[in-house]
Amino acid sequence: MLMRPWMLIQVAIIIAAVLLSVVIGRFAEARLEPRVRAIRGQPRLLRFLALLLRRTNWIVLSLVLLAVLTVMRTVTWPSRTYLLAIATSLVAAWVLISVVSKLIRNRAVSRMIAVLAWAFVALRITGLLDEATALLDAAALQIGSFRLSLLFLLQAILLLSGLLWLAVTFGNFVEQRLERASDLTPTIRVLLGKVVKFALIVAAAATALSAVGVDLTALTVFSGAVGVGIGFGLQKVVSNFISGMIILLDKSIKPGDTISLGETFGWIRELRARFVSVVTRDGKEFLIPNEDFITQQVVNWSFTDTLIRLDVHFGVAYTSDPHQVSRLAIDAAKSVERVHQAPPPVCWMTGFGESSIDFILRFWIRDPQNGLTNVRGKVLLACWDAFKEADVSIPFPHRQVILSEPVEVRVSRPPSAEASSKDKARSNRAKGGSRLHADPKAPL
Repeated sequence: MLMRPWMLIQVAIIIAAVLLSVVIGRFAEARLEPRVRAIRGQPRLLRFLALLLRRTNWIVLSLVLLAVLTVMRTVTWPSRTYLLAIATSLVAAWVLISVVSKLIRNRAVSRMIAVLAWAFVALRITGLLDEATALLDAAALQIGSFRLSLLFLLQAILLLSGLLWLAVTFGNFVEQRLERASDLTPTIRVLLGKVVKFALIVAAAATALSAVGVDLTALTVFSGAVGVGIGFGLQKVVSNFISGMIILLDKSIKPGDTISLGETFGWIRELRARFVSVVTRDGKEFLIPNEDFITQQVVNWSFTDTLIRLDVHFGVAYTSDPHQVSRLAIDAAKSVERVHQAPPPVCWMTGFGESSIDFILRFWIRDPQNGLTNVRGKVLLACWDAFKEADVSIPFPHRQVILSEPVEVRVSRPPSAEASSKDKARSNRAKGGSRLHADPKAPL
């Protein structure tokens, strides 16, 4: 059949159209790309045009094949354009499917759906869908009264993937809309968004299973097994999930709050079903289980009000005037930008120390999320400058050791020095003895 003259002519036309589309596509893409890049302020339109631009060759090929097919059907019999019609439909279907599948952000899932959808359309166009369906249905495994075939698996996977994708996409859309609802509190927004997304996912899974013929009542045994597994192996997971729901309902913490939990100090970025994301001042992001916020002591610096008080302790020498020191400390605290002026800073003398007069400086800030140590440091530096300018000294401890009895000081040589002196004495005696025996006139 392929060796017939009109079939060979159609094959030659298709090859020529492919070569022509490559040339025209490259030329058109080079000319259109600068114009597409010049678009500003319309990200969705830019993304759509970029998708079309990357498929210029396929679009040109489908247009060329469509034009040739239209011309040939006007000058010859439709039976002589059978192969051209199939090629035109396949190319047009691939262009449409490849563009639509890019709406899925996951690349692997997008490619898988594009290939499977185009394979289905190709079988439908070529008339081989019934044969392929029968072949997939024949490859089956009998499990009791249940018949598991490749066709059933393929249908279940495609249907479940599609419905779950739709559920997650719609759930994300609902969450985005809820975030813009200014009349709802942040915790209510997060709670409603998570409940809606969870309900949509459960509904999508149940719909997909029902559509492929799975009896949901048969899952009662499975649900009992899952309950036992939750009771033994998933206690922490369920505890964190329930704790997260309690946190959202009682509004103890919410996104943006500044909290302290143990040694962790930071602000809450996000509330999840299992954990809370807390970002510290040094850029670290701690994923703290929800259960810790229920069972442990949590300091919420911005629960009802962001106005908080900080204390700074210091001491000055006894030669200083306490009234002057108090005024200098208050003025120094007021000079720091983050220190709130109402209520104003106060400074109190707290006691007479061993070597200093002790003071406490108290001031208020409204932005604890910007850090506490840095504002304390700035206040201390301002006090240092003010004290230095006013000749107020900050004492440091001195230690004096008094001995009740006199101490005798002896100078002792190290063992190496004593050994060397003994060696020298021996050598000198040896030399003297040798000279004595060598000189016969020496006196005895």
